[in-house]
Amino acid sequence: MRILLKLTLDCQPDAAWNAIRDPQILGQVSAPLMSFASLEPDGFPASWTVGDHPVRVKLLGLFPLGTQVIGISFPKSAAGEQLMRDTGKALSGPLSVVTSWQHSFAVSVAPGGRTLYRDELRFSAGVFTAFMWPVYWAFWQWRAFQLKRLAPTW
Repeated sequence: MRILLKLTLDCQPDAAWNAIRDPQILGQVSAPLMSFASLEPDGFPASWTVGDHPVRVKLLGLFPLGTQVIGISFPKSAAGEQLMRDTGKALSGPLSVVTSWQHSFAVSVAPGGRTLYRDELRFSAGVFTAFMWPVYWAFWQWRAFQLKRLAPTW
């Protein structure tokens, strides 16, 4: 299944790019619906780096959803946009029904010096995919609201 956000953010593209690479922004755009706690020995890095970043996930900050890996890469783009991709996977808990995960972010210049932000999730959870799609869709709409709200502060 696929979920796509396409937003114009009220900030410079470099500011948006720095923000989406900041693990703290993951927490800010997900709260209060979801929370992520780093399982790395030194906690979250200051900025996402290439590689696997294990996290513990909770619903509403209270209910454990399990552990997962956020698998970061920075693909090259011929279109002049900046790209980040998460191809991680759930390791335990209810989220482990997801068998395929590709979350891609793209940042480019929009008119007026603002930011064109695209966020695409492609996932599969076997027979549970159709049941999980509305949940992920609603969460992505929340993330869009939070991104638009926070962008002017970046």
